[in-house]
Amino acid sequence: MADAQPVQMPEPDRLGAELSDAVVLFHEAIGSLMGLSAADHKALGILGREGPMSAGELAERTALTAGAVTGLVDRLERTGLARRERDPGDRRRLVVTASRPADPRVAEAFAGLSTAMAEVTARFSPEQLVAIAEWVALSSAALRGQAAAIAARRET
Repeated sequence: MADAQPVQMPEPDRLGAELSDAVVLFHEAIGSLMGLSAADHKALGILGREGPMSAGELAERTALTAGAVTGLVDRLERTGLARRERDPGDRRRLVVTASRPADPRVAEAFAGLSTAMAEVTARFSPEQLVAIAEWVALSSAALRGQAAAIAARRET
């Protein structure tokens, strides 16, 4: 990093907006490979990481309405990427379970992202990475909080 030029600190709003735009555009591109929207793809990612959950829990986790989640789960089922199943702990309850996408183009796209992000990460010291991780965690919490607040206002 000795040869790197100092980076001019952008305005915080612009920094967040540029990152948000890039993330949404990436996930929109991935979703298009799978026949999904970015929101559908992100919901599938939540199911994949956090495991089976009810449609209500998915609505809460995504800050979408119950009706929107019903349509989302219908789309995921039609593409074979998720299925509704009986909850093994409570057979009266349905949960949504993610399936792994079979499209090799999706795996290739994520492999490319992983390589690119490893190159980005390699530019920073462990101490800098700790600060970056804290910024990401705090920003993610702020975004989830704002999404929940919007969802709560929408329901009143």
